[in-house]
Amino acid sequence: MNRSARGAAARRRGRRAETAAAWLLRLKGFRILARDLRYRLGEIDLVARRGSLLVFVEVKARADFEVAAEALKPRQRQRIARAARAYLGPRPELQGLAQRFDAVLVGGRGWPRHVPDAWRESP
Repeated sequence: MNRSARGAAARRRGRRAETAAAWLLRLKGFRILARDLRYRLGEIDLVARRGSLLVFVEVKARADFEVAAEALKPRQRQRIARAARAYLGPRPELQGLAQRFDAVLVGGRGWPRHVPDAWRESP
């Protein structure tokens, strides 16, 4: 398989993982506000809300859950936090909500795993 085909396959796996994560969050009572957001400063896979809680979700799909968990590096967490600030900028109605950074890990077979409060933004 050439590089282009591998990249396309990885993007398809990523989209499937995001779809599974969105359904898992819906089953937990969240409403998906946005998906696959891209800013110059970073990216956010999912933005979800349940009541007065707003969550920014990173979805990681790997061969197993442990590898997926290890794939979320500090630099990426910083980029997600910057993208979250960019998302909130033009949305004052969301700025007063409690905010949290979650992860959804997709590994091998079985249901995705939701990790609430997976990390906190560094000041």
